[in-house]
Amino acid sequence: MRRLLPVTDDPDDREWTLAELADAYAYPETDRPWLRANMVSTLDGAAQHDGRSQPISGSADMRIFGTLRGLADAVVVGAETVRQEGYRPARAREAFARRRAAAGQTPAPAVAVVSASLALDFDLPLFSAPLTPTLVLTGAAAPPERVRAAEAAGVRVLIAGTGAAVDPARVVDVLAERGLTRLLTEGGPRLLGQFVATGVLDELCLTIAPMLTAGGAQRIASGSPVALPKRFSPASVLEEAGFLFTRYRRTDISGITRSV
Repeated sequence: MRRLLPVTDDPDDREWTLAELADAYAYPETDRPWLRANMVSTLDGAAQHDGRSQPISGSADMRIFGTLRGLADAVVVGAETVRQEGYRPARAREAFARRRAAAGQTPAPAVAVVSASLALDFDLPLFSAPLTPTLVLTGAAAPPERVRAAEAAGVRVLIAGTGAAVDPARVVDVLAERGLTRLLTEGGPRLLGQFVATGVLDELCLTIAPMLTAGGAQRIASGSPVALPKRFSPASVLEEAGFLFTRYRRTDISGITRSV
């Protein structure tokens, strides 16, 4: 496991530079797509407070959030999370411009929304004014009128399932077919649970917030349990402002040569 040390020894001035974070979270070089998740949890396992993740986040966590987006080809998110969190288009950031250009990426990652019903407001900026066109992944049996509404708004609709539901494994494949192989999912818990159950999640970037909330808030992943727990191994741990930024990878992955 790689343990990264803070920039300074002053406990009041430990801030990671964006370049250091980009190096620490660089995608591995592989011959296939790579799906990582970025989630935040309190010490007692709550992934939300009052239905949103923002209250348990912080400035250090948001810098990790921005870094992971700055490295990704596409950000995969569930429709309910789009509605709850008020998602907006990903923006281009000067700090990652050179790195993205060298990797042949667009200035900002595409946001790929997973939705069976397409019950989305296509007038929102996420769909009407993105720097990189927003994608919607749905099933072949999606409501035709909603598909037409999405396409009329300029949204690119991709089919990732043979029925009404979306096949999580097909989400990865369909995006990879478009050249989007560095994938980042920000949940929510139900979508992450589907990726876990399907066995397509390669890496989990989990922020542990130094907070306790109690109550019945969701965990970072929900849905049907897997038959056997999925084994992951630690890849790195960072600390800033009391938050721990952990990174875990599947133990059954081969063919990784280095991070890029």
